[in-house]
Order: sequence, then structure tokens, then C-alpha cells
Amino acid sequence: MKMMLKQRPFLPLLMVMLMMILWVPSALSQGRDETQFRRLPLETYRQKMKAGWLGQMVGVSFGGPTEFRYVRGVIPESDIPKLRPGLINDAFQQDDLYVEMTFLKSLEIYGLNVSSAQAGIDFANSEYQLWHANLAARTNLRAGIAPPDSGHPAYSGFTDDIDYQIEADFAGLISPGMPDQAIHLGEKFGRIMNYGDGLYGGQFVSCMYSEAFFENDPRKLVEAGLACIPAESQYAEAVRDVLQWSTQYPEDWQKTWALVDEKYHLNPDYRRYSSQDDNVTDPNFDIDAKLNGAYVVMGLLYGKGDPVQTMTITMRSGQDSDCNPATATGVLSTTLGERFPQTLAAGLDEQQKFSYTSYDFDSLLAVSEKLARQAILANGGTVETDANGQEVWVIPLHPPQPSDFVQSWEPGPTSNTVYTDTEMAQIRFPSGSLALDVGRFAPDWSVVGCMDNPHLGLKADLLGRKHVLFTLPASKQISCRLTNTLQLPDTSPQVLRLVVGNFPDGEWMLVAKANGETLLQQVVSDETTVNGWLQVDIDLSGFVGQSVRLELLNQSYGRSSLNGGYWALLEFANKEG
Repeated sequence: MKMMLKQRPFLPLLMVMLMMILWVPSALSQGRDETQFRRLPLETYRQKMKAGWLGQMVGVSFGGPTEFRYVRGVIPESDIPKLRPGLINDAFQQDDLYVEMTFLKSLEIYGLNVSSAQAGIDFANSEYQLWHANLAARTNLRAGIAPPDSGHPAYSGFTDDIDYQIEADFAGLISPGMPDQAIHLGEKFGRIMNYGDGLYGGQFVSCMYSEAFFENDPRKLVEAGLACIPAESQYAEAVRDVLQWSTQYPEDWQKTWALVDEKYHLNPDYRRYSSQDDNVTDPNFDIDAKLNGAYVVMGLLYGKGDPVQTMTITMRSGQDSDCNPATATGVLSTTLGERFPQTLAAGLDEQQKFSYTSYDFDSLLAVSEKLARQAILANGGTVETDANGQEVWVIPLHPPQPSDFVQSWEPGPTSNTVYTDTEMAQIRFPSGSLALDVGRFAPDWSVVGCMDNPHLGLKADLLGRKHVLFTLPASKQISCRLTNTLQLPDTSPQVLRLVVGNFPDGEWMLVAKANGETLLQQVVSDETTVNGWLQVDIDLSGFVGQSVRLELLNQSYGRSSLNGGYWALLEFANKEG
């Protein structure tokens, strides 16, 4: 009896210990499941994804009339566009929508593992008008420069521009709860045209969309996007600043706007690779991704969950005032799902196709759902059926891993990616003879950002000189660039000698750069030339013995539309030569 009495306390204790041993792993396993997976009913996904597209469409349509009409100051209340039934249909002709659908089509045809090279080929074959980073990239692609070099600063002066930021919505809408997937899509598609902050802007936006399937708080969405980009980037700094300033001035968005304007628009340290630097005549024009991204964040934080207020604040901030409300309203609307105000979608023409695409609204939703399901399965998720027989997506939750930190004004090396002859044969719109003519006129030099048609290129005789290269900028905003990267030996010539001319009665700006440093800015016009020609010697003595990237820009200048550049001589010489 005594022995049994002594064992009684031990047996229950042993049983408890055995139960704990059996229970603890199960409990821990259950905790891991809850941490690593989130469940999203298919119907909820459909509602939120649809609302995300609708928000983007109404946002760009609402802000369309104001785009870049206000580049210095807040848009006054008197100039706020009116909401009207059918307004949303204006989006079918907007590049904010149809450009990113080129990427959707690549994914639909080739799958999530589509190569960057193929994505670039599909973009090269697009027929719509483009600007800035997109145009420079497509020009590069058609000249045989494959991704990621097509979006590298060595080949483009626009890599911090807003382009991928306004096209990244698709990446988040097909990556519900999967920020790493959104980041990866940015590496594949965003690097076609952007680099550094320009790339991070798109990844930031797509990660906000990704989280919007599970989170409704705009501040938390912004923080989720921030976690997807390198913390040391200027873009991340801008986001953190707006988060802080919105806390300091919670009821005064215009105070935050003024602080953003002072630091990210007026301070040249935050515009080191903005298009404004050397491609437009209005210094207030600012298409830099981080500035416009700050306006998106302002709209989300001050909009208080109201899509109309969100897109109004974002639009009134100015600059790219149709793209920015499209982004902010799209992100917010994804959180709303079935609560998206149907008045904003009134009159939607669901049978109309988006310009330059095969998608109408219904097929856009269908391909988004198809790709999202594929992404979930490819990333370790599963598809289940609930007690009511409804499909539920089980999505793995992984902390985002941002891309490597790079900066457009101090870029890393290029990848030396070029298309093979077989790949070039797939590009229906290759560059014409200009690239070949540049090589004939100045061996080892390349051309980027130029118009390319039979009227340009190498001419037998112009203004009394033989074998003259005739170039023309792609647009007022995009300079034609002749580029060359070479090692200057210690004994090399110290001068790059040019003889340039202008189209009669026309004028243009010659800009010479070495490793990003501007060495010369010279107006070429009837007033600065003699018999149509001007000799210019560019001093390279400070770069001998170094690897140097040289850029010669035929840049639009003044009011004349005759901005063509004539190049009669491009050679290295000694100062005394």
C-alpha cells in the first residue's frame, strides 16, 4: 500500500509528461501552419482583383485631363475633373492599362517561367506609342540589347522614371499574399525598362497590391510595400518620410506635399537621374519614380479609405496626375473588393477591348485569375474546398526578400545581354539602318533614343560635306544618344573632336558626358555655326588611363521642331592636333 501510495503522484505526472510530449509538437505544428499559410476564398480573390482593376481604371480616367498640366504646385479645387457615368471607359485607351497587358500576355502564352529575353521580345513587338524609360527600352530591344541591359543606365537615361511603377499593378493582382512573387515579376519585367529606384517603385506598388488581399489598413499596406524594397534606397527614404510626415500632420496633406516637394523635387540630390536633368526644357517637369510614388503614398494615407478622396488627393499633387491616382485607387480598391462603389464603375463597357490588346474586361479578369492560381501552386500553395464546396486558396506566407540595392547614378556593371540572330528574327520591328550607319560613321559607337527611319542615317552629302550622319531625337523629352565605352590608355589622345551642324533654321543642344559628368553643353544653330558647321573639342585629359563611358546627345532645344543633328566628324585627337 505504501508503495502504491508513493506511485500515485508519479503516475499522473508521467501521464501528463507523456501527453505534453505528444501535444507539444502538434501545437507547434499548428502554430507553424497558421504562421506560414493564409487562406483566401476564390470568390474573395475575384472580388478584390476585379475591384483592383476597376480602381486603376477609374483613377487614370479621372486624372487624365490633368496629366503633367500641373508641374509646380497643388492642383486647385476649381480644376478637379468631374466624375460622370461612363468615365471609366476612358481607360481602354490608356497606356497605364494596355502596356502592362503586354506582360500579362507573355505570362499567359509562355507561363510564369517566361524568360526575360522573351518578355523583351514581346515588348519590342508592341505597336503603341511610348515615352521615357519605356521608349528607350524598346529602342534598345529592337537594336538587339536584351534585358536586363535594355533597362540599364548604360543604355538609357530614364531608368529612374515612373514607367514600371505605373505598369506593376498586374504583378500584385496575380500574386495575392505573395510579395516575393511580385518582386520576382519586377525583376523579370521591370528591368526591361527600369533600374534602381525606377524598379523599386514598381516592386513597392505590386507588393501593396499583393498585401491588399489580406490587409485593409492603408498605412500597413504602405509598410508592406516598403518591406519589399532596399531600405537604403532613396525610394524607401521617400516612403518613410511620408509615413512620418503624415503622422506629424494627420489632417494637413498639403503640408506633407510641401515637404515632399522641397526634398524630392527641388533638391537636386534626389533628382540625380531624373529625365529633367538633360531631356526637357522645363525644370519643374518631374517624372522621377520616387516623387510620384510619394504622391501615391500621400493619397493612400490621407484618403481615409475613401477611393474618391484617395484619387483626388493623389491627382491634386500634380506631375503624373493620372498614373498616380490610378495606382493609389487601384491598391485601395483591392482592399474594398465587393465594397467598391459601383457608381465609379457606372456605364462600364465590358465588351470593349483595351487598345492594342486582345483583352476585354471579362477576359482580363479571367487571365488574372488563371495566372494567380498558377502562381500559388508554383510557390508551394494548394487549392482546397471548404465545407460549402467553395474553392479556397491556401497561400504560403514568406517574408519578402528585396532585390539587390543599386542606384542609377552609380550603376553596377552591365550583363552584356544581347539577342541572338534567332531571337532578333522574332522581333517584327527591328531598328532600321540607323544603328548600322552609326557603326559605319563611327565604329564602336552605339545609338539609343533616336528616331529611326529612311530619311535619317548616313548621307552622302549634306551642306557641302561628305558622309554626314543625320540624327533626330525620338521626342522632345528623349535625346538621341551616341554612346561608347572604352579604356583610355595613359598615352591616348586627350580630345574628342566633333564637327556638327544643324538643319537649316533649326537648332539643337549638343551635350557631351563622360561617366555621367557633363563636359559640354553647346547650342548648335544658325547663330553658332559657320556655313552650317561648328567644330567642338571635348577635353578628355581628366580621364586618360580610365575606363570611360562617353555620351553625345542630340537634344531637343528651343521652340523649333527642327532638332535634327548633323555629324560630319567624330574622332579622337591630341590637344595640339
